[in-house]
Amino acid sequence: MILQIVLVLAAVAALVYFVRSGQNVGIRAGKRLAFGAFVLVNIYAVLRPDDVTWVARHLGIGRGTDLVVYLLVVAFVFGMLNSYLRDREISQHLTNLARQLAIRDAELARREDELAARLAETAAVVGVEIPASTATGTNGAAGVPPPADLPDRSPAARAERAAGE
Repeated sequence: MILQIVLVLAAVAALVYFVRSGQNVGIRAGKRLAFGAFVLVNIYAVLRPDDVTWVARHLGIGRGTDLVVYLLVVAFVFGMLNSYLRDREISQHLTNLARQLAIRDAELARREDELAARLAETAAVVGVEIPASTATGTNGAAGVPPPADLPDRSPAARAERAAGE
């Protein structure tokens, strides 16, 4: 009798945790209903084991315990398949994100190179020599001058500031 109470309380706690969890927003209603039904059937099986044995015998299974084990195997396989599919979907999203970032970075590098080439071309036409700090910029991109309102973040400027402190 005490074990039945413990098992019922554990099942109710699992159901409450599942329902009240803040992360269950993305869980589909069908999965919620299936989990709720699964917990309720488990509670019934704990409270009325003779009924489970009766159902098992009518299904051609000798004992109710065997029926419960078979159902748990099916539930486990379903859970593992669900986890696998979710992990595969997340992996695909990460791959797409990495691909988009690589394309964006390549496009930014191409634009920086074009800007550096135009700056060098303009300087050559005007006859002005580009200082080395302007030619490399703060992020190491050739020809990109540092923004006027931001401090120089080059290693030499950081060392100079550290020496002055």
